[in-house]
Amino acid sequence: MASFLNDTNVSYYTIPVALGLALYPRVYAGLSGPGKKYFTPQNPRAFVDNLEKTEALDKKLRLRLIRAEACGANAFENLPLFAAAVTAGNAAGLSVQALNYLSVGYIVSRIAYTWVYIFGLGDRNVHPLARTAVWSAAIGCVMTLFVKAGLKSQP
Repeated sequence: MASFLNDTNVSYYTIPVALGLALYPRVYAGLSGPGKKYFTPQNPRAFVDNLEKTEALDKKLRLRLIRAEACGANAFENLPLFAAAVTAGNAAGLSVQALNYLSVGYIVSRIAYTWVYIFGLGDRNVHPLARTAVWSAAIGCVMTLFVKAGLKSQP
């Protein structure tokens, strides 16, 4: 695996993976998961309101589904920044290793973030700072791509 990441630029392929990760919380919570009957495709933004109003779901599950929606929103807010960073890094001619390790690092951080946000925060043993830590790791990868691209572009 290490030699593959050193020799083949996979950074552009991580952008669709990041999109899939952004879609996962909605699929889990509203399209195929336990909140499916509260999700209306005609008005998807009302999903959280529908969840908050229902008494049919237990509180723990309802809060997990609401967190899933917030997690998906966060992922979609971060996606353009990540895509721009990958594009900037490739345009600047960063090394394959830097591009791959930072873009794959972002994906791994977002996977951890998604799990912590949706499933981990319902457990009192997982401190809310864990969510901030993995989010910071992901944004750190993005900002490092931008900084390295900027430095590489200097005459």
